[in-house]
Amino acid sequence: QVQLVESGGGLVQAGGSLRLSCAASGRIFSIDTMGWYRQAPGKQRELVARINSAGITNYVDSVKGRFTISRDNARNTVYLQMNVLKPEDTGAYYCNANGVVNPHDGSWFDGWGQGTQVTVSS
Repeated sequence: QVQLVESGGGLVQAGGSLRLSCAASGRIFSIDTMGWYRQAPGKQRELVARINSAGITNYVDSVKGRFTISRDNARNTVYLQMNVLKPEDTGAYYCNANGVVNPHDGSWFDGWGQGTQVTVSS
């Protein structure tokens, strides 16, 4: 009942930039944490960055100083600005969000987007 739709992936040369967007819609009362994960071929999905409702962010060490996560609470949207991209950033990037559907019955959601491909050529 909660949908997450990503956009912004593509092919870019090393050193280039991309901006990913993810919009959440559906039965949402509030969103707690929104984040981006990635999965390279043959590897496990890993957390790239996340941001909570207070704006506190976390990044995996390999992207610190290059990637910036932000969110627009009015639009239920999270962004990932990726600069100085490296070939090792290549992978499928997935948006994740969790929060409250209905505060009266305690129902909540933890949803994933369909993924968007990021390919960085050397």
